[in-house]
Amino acid sequence: MQIQTSTFDFLKNLRQNNNRDWFQEHKSHYTHAQDDVKHFITEMIKGLTEFDPHINLDINAAKCMFRIYRDVRFSKDKSPYKSWMAAGISIDGRKLEGPEYYIHIEPDNKSFIACGYWRPKKEHLDAIRQEIDYNGEALRQALTDGQWTEVDLSEEDKLSRPPSGYTADDPNIELLKLKSFIIHQMLSDKLLTSKNALKEVLTICERIYPFKKFLHEAIDN
Repeated sequence: MQIQTSTFDFLKNLRQNNNRDWFQEHKSHYTHAQDDVKHFITEMIKGLTEFDPHINLDINAAKCMFRIYRDVRFSKDKSPYKSWMAAGISIDGRKLEGPEYYIHIEPDNKSFIACGYWRPKKEHLDAIRQEIDYNGEALRQALTDGQWTEVDLSEEDKLSRPPSGYTADDPNIELLKLKSFIIHQMLSDKLLTSKNALKEVLTICERIYPFKKFLHEAIDN
């Protein structure tokens, strides 16, 4: 199971012709690419249920996928379309306030799979930090179980100073400074168009699952 080469071809062409006239002329190509990605997501969901109890077969792949239309209201870039396709997989599709999987499909080896909790709401962020403070070793063990290290955690939006209530000498301070809790791995075009693409992506997700489980337990989710 893989992403079709034609899907990458469409996204490359869209990047070079990012305007409404071209898109309308190639709407059938877009529909084909969208269906291809949706089928891949459907099979991903099936595979995730094998090891993640937070994922079930009732999840609709279409509700997991993000729109290709860009919101240009507050952007200097007025290109009307994204040059990638993406999906967030959780019990609430792409709209969950909690840990989820995210797959980003973009040509020229810019694709990636990610998992975790991006910018948790305040009560969840506080709960995750409290769990790390109480039991940082559990988080480190979860990373080790998946063959990751602290270096693999995203540092997007990371604080430069300790968060309120914590001190610089806290042994877990670098983890406590995080504002998002994400692990991601890049995916090459070659991998995603190979016959083992789905298997490889699911293997990465299964390796991240102990970390995702730690986040679920921290927020009692």
